[in-house]
Amino acid sequence: MDEQQKTKKQKSPGPKLKVKPRTPSPIVFALAAIGVIVFAGFVLSCGKKTDENATKEKATSADSATPGDAETNLNRLVGRWLRPDGGYVIEIRSVRADGRLDAGYYNPRPITVSQAKASHKGDAVQVFIELYDEGYPGSTYDLTYNPQSDAFTGTYFQAALRQSFDVVFVRMK
Repeated sequence: MDEQQKTKKQKSPGPKLKVKPRTPSPIVFALAAIGVIVFAGFVLSCGKKTDENATKEKATSADSATPGDAETNLNRLVGRWLRPDGGYVIEIRSVRADGRLDAGYYNPRPITVSQAKASHKGDAVQVFIELYDEGYPGSTYDLTYNPQSDAFTGTYFQAALRQSFDVVFVRMK
């Protein structure tokens, strides 16, 4: 092989590959749309009470409140709760007298819950859940229970990304 042929052979970059950017699967879009529809249906189905009715109900419940009512209110948290925007599930199996929760978290596989507790902040029931697992080191949920809509609203702090997101969990029937 002469020198000219060697040079040509070395300079040849080879076949050019076309790389297409990946677009999300239609299934991803369908699941997101279903989540939005479920959430919208939930929000629309929640009837809003008038201020007068809410005030009367609050006064009535305050008049009849007993120490056992706090525990009863916390027991309303027991159940499976779905986050419609992603299919994440919180399962609250029991509430101890000190507010500690026996809870699980699924995405869809189980994720380790390092701590879970419920407490009263004024009239509101607050729930704090900390996750500690691969991909979730120190991620937390700070949620408030709304008895009228039987749902949780609050924030999810994704520790790996150092970002917070507004979230809603609805009771699974």
